[in-house]
Amino acid sequence: MQHRYKIATLDDYRPLIGASAVERINEKAAALGDIHVAHISSTYYGGGVAEILSPLTLLMNSVGVKTGWRIIQGAPDFFSVTKKMHNALQGEDINLSRRKCRIYEDIIYENSIRNHLHDHDFVIVHDPQPLPMVQHYQKNCPWVWRCHLDLTSPNAELWKYLLRFIEMYDAVILSLEEYRQALPVPQLFFKPCIDPFSIKNRDMSESEIRERLDYYRIPVDLPIVTQISRFDRWKDPAGVIRAFRMARKEADCTLVLLGNVATDDPEGEEVYRSLLSEREERIILISRQDTALVNALQRHAAVVVQKSLREGFGLTVTEAMWKAAAVVGGNAGGISYQIEDGANGFLVSSVEETADRIVRLIRDENLRREMGKAAREQVKENFLMTRLLEDYLDLFHSFETIYRLKGLGEQ
Repeated sequence: MQHRYKIATLDDYRPLIGASAVERINEKAAALGDIHVAHISSTYYGGGVAEILSPLTLLMNSVGVKTGWRIIQGAPDFFSVTKKMHNALQGEDINLSRRKCRIYEDIIYENSIRNHLHDHDFVIVHDPQPLPMVQHYQKNCPWVWRCHLDLTSPNAELWKYLLRFIEMYDAVILSLEEYRQALPVPQLFFKPCIDPFSIKNRDMSESEIRERLDYYRIPVDLPIVTQISRFDRWKDPAGVIRAFRMARKEADCTLVLLGNVATDDPEGEEVYRSLLSEREERIILISRQDTALVNALQRHAAVVVQKSLREGFGLTVTEAMWKAAAVVGGNAGGISYQIEDGANGFLVSSVEETADRIVRLIRDENLRREMGKAAREQVKENFLMTRLLEDYLDLFHSFETIYRLKGLGEQ
């Protein structure tokens, strides 16, 4: 018996976004004709970029836009350098030595040899890891740099170094207007979105939820507080543990920290190990790539926390809001564009505020229900993958071909 593959298409979104939106998007895609798009990033799982590109590239193909997704390769020392760059773009100091720059640029040159991008109509390069690739090609189409990071205050030395690559691009896409930089190329602003049909976000029955929780021996006798994110210092898992210990003095509960270590993040394992001494009966740490468990936890938890200190956008917040969860998020970056404080969740700026909001939500089931209902509506209206698809289609339409006679004006 032949296996029947099922991939979400634009038509699956019809009950969520309406028939007119589906037809509008189809018309925009058809008007582009036979185009070929390449997305380039540094990892195929374990972070927000991969969470976006996995469904987005499939959805692009489903509307007739031929779309590929290339992953750059690199040794651990390359990803160690790019992680330091990641942190510096979000404000940390960096020792930008000649050795680090050589490792960075040499590995990107090797990747440019492996990746043949001359027959594409658009090339979208994601985040700083593959940024210099643009210099190794004879451009015959628009190249766009999509930076997903919080660029509120990038390290000046690193920004000056990267600027020579950024200026080679035809456009830059950032997540928020407040990340705008002084650049000689056009800047656009696309807020990230989620795939509601993925294993992580699809509806789950109560029995499916319990099966996942039971499999990992997560107790359900007390309300669960959870944070789900990469093990990264910017996500402040240590601060979540401190807030939980404060909250538990007033409202008994269980904390579950679920995360993974992205393939392009060499610091993740170090952060995870630093938390192991905090484990106890009611503080559970799980390092797994299990999207069904993410779904189950976000649906079952009394409170979902995302206490980020810096956050480009915060897709784990979007995912939890889609499931009508009561969310407590750090007042940072894109989280504050998703949560309206006190209406569809809480925004916090300290451990003490986080503990207070956890207690309030555990004690008030009606508040959790009302906030969760408003949260899901916020995602439905603004953060489903079809909106991001349409953003890219509009971008492709906005480029114009410039024809010029060879030698005209040359001396």
